[in-house]
Amino acid sequence: MKILAIDTAAALCAACVLDTQTDEMLGRHVLDLGKGHAEHVMSVIEGALQAAGLGYDALGAVAVSVGPGSFTGVRVGVSAARGLALALKVPAIGISTLEALGAEARDTLPGRTVLVALGQRAPSLFAAGFDSEGRVLLEPQSQSAQWLAGWASIENAVVYGVAAELVAEAGSPALDIQTAGATADILTFARLAATKEGSGEPPKPLYLRAPDAAPQQNFALPRRER
Repeated sequence: MKILAIDTAAALCAACVLDTQTDEMLGRHVLDLGKGHAEHVMSVIEGALQAAGLGYDALGAVAVSVGPGSFTGVRVGVSAARGLALALKVPAIGISTLEALGAEARDTLPGRTVLVALGQRAPSLFAAGFDSEGRVLLEPQSQSAQWLAGWASIENAVVYGVAAELVAEAGSPALDIQTAGATADILTFARLAATKEGSGEPPKPLYLRAPDAAPQQNFALPRRER
């Protein structure tokens, strides 16, 4: 089966095609955008398909990062994946950014318990914990850096991810940390999707806290009565 994987949850707009029978990546296309994923996601997907020498009709499933990550970016990727899966009549499979980074951490740190920590500011970080076999020890959640530092100390876990230093600063310099990017390599999402079956439920964005945006009040115009 050929799986198309999409990730727009962070700065990257990425897509790749994986042949699950050979575990070979047939093609990929990645742009480092920061913003503007909606304008580029379809061309990135088409770039990955072109590199693979395939058309949309060759796909057997579509995988997508469901976050946590950029509120808008996650929605762009999930919407694209759901639309393609519906049009192609194939399963859509959601993979969390935390799970993908956890898988990469296991390859880098075999035999270790891992706490994946994301976010750019304390005290509210996104995190999940995994044992050395990939089993979930701490469900994805938003927690303070101090709380996560305590969990990592108790579990003797390596703190892995873009927020690893924030966790160490809130806890102890003795914590074992390894910094990483805000998302995993796109091939990791494809390989994780290959181990799952479509549930029949379309992927949904993984929001671990409410969005920061709020309606402006100071510039609201008074309602005109007729």
